[in-house]
Amino acid sequence: MQRIIDFILRYRTFILFLFLLSLSLMLTVRSHSFHRSKFFNSANWVSGIVYNSRDNITSYFKLKEENSLLLEENNKLRHLLFNRNFSDSVALDSAEVGYEVLAARIIKNSYANSENYLTINKGSAHGVSQDMGVITSTGILGIVEHSTKNYAAIQSVLNTNSNINAKIKNTNHFGSLTWNTDHFDVVQLEDIPRLVTLTVGDTIITGAMSSIFPEGIPIGVVNDFKLETSASFYTINVGLFNDMTNLSTAYVITNLSKPEIEELESNILDEQD
Repeated sequence: MQRIIDFILRYRTFILFLFLLSLSLMLTVRSHSFHRSKFFNSANWVSGIVYNSRDNITSYFKLKEENSLLLEENNKLRHLLFNRNFSDSVALDSAEVGYEVLAARIIKNSYANSENYLTINKGSAHGVSQDMGVITSTGILGIVEHSTKNYAAIQSVLNTNSNINAKIKNTNHFGSLTWNTDHFDVVQLEDIPRLVTLTVGDTIITGAMSSIFPEGIPIGVVNDFKLETSASFYTINVGLFNDMTNLSTAYVITNLSKPEIEELESNILDEQD
């Protein structure tokens, strides 16, 4: 207490000056409309800066929560999108669906090797198993090769073992999507016959000949193509929509009809044997 009294006595002149200055400013503002408007405008400007800064800080710490909500919303939208051809009207909780979608985070990614893989933070505990398709918001990513309880390894489209059914959009011309390791943003579409009319810029999407991906998922566009005189099929380079060097979120697709399709195909093979 004595220190406070000593401080006041030592700076009494300055404290008195601040008091009189504050009093004069208050009286000036209260007695003149012009000064009053200027004061409140300045106060609003300062408070606006404070509130905006506080909002920016709060928003930053809420980013994780907002991202989770966005992922959940994307899940629902993709659920409806992939099932639009399965039924004319599909509810989010309906049993009449062909595909389910699960959002995941990509925690590891390689793209500079000949056999590249990605790791996601969802595994068998979340329903992820081998041979499930994996995509991003912009295009195809790969296929689940292995899964543990909480993680899964994805065989990237940038893998020499990758072979995915694909087609030219708005046509029924199918082929196989492979990778020759030349570029991390370009894959190859094989088995497209020479009778097909191709144009640079044609969109390539997933085909309907696979039980892994729904038909129509974007893959990329035709960068260039060539046809040898004696060849029966084109050599086609496809520029990927995905930036394979910059990935964060993935969606795992479950084809609910896949077990039945595989059982049918197995029965056919057994009969042929």
